[in-house]
Amino acid sequence: MLETADVYGHLYGTPKGPVLEHLAAGRDVLLDIDVQGARQVRSNQDAKIKEALADIFIMPPDLEELKRRLEGRGTEDAQQIAKRIKAADAEMADWKSYRYTILSSSMEEDLIKFRAIIRAERYLSRRLNLQHG
Repeated sequence: MLETADVYGHLYGTPKGPVLEHLAAGRDVLLDIDVQGARQVRSNQDAKIKEALADIFIMPPDLEELKRRLEGRGTEDAQQIAKRIKAADAEMADWKSYRYTILSSSMEEDLIKFRAIIRAERYLSRRLNLQHG
């Protein structure tokens, strides 16, 4: 496994094989993982994983805004939201461990920022496969 995590009592994970297959085929691989999983991916010693990694932390501007967004979804009760806020407070301290951080505003703005990061990563010299003398 590339990463595994216990998130709110549910086990999640990403198998390493398919990720490596997609990378070998020249495709981008997007993982939507929590900070536990991101730490595991960053510590992975596989050179192909290290080379491909562009970790992005998407962070709300503050906990009040996060609470407002969670309540707006209407998918969780007050106790579940409180649990998420507590976890988020601890996780947000980890933002400096990431190569990139997006301070979340609107979904549209976040997507623009995300796409800009991916586009820039594709132009990194180390990623280009050029055959020059």
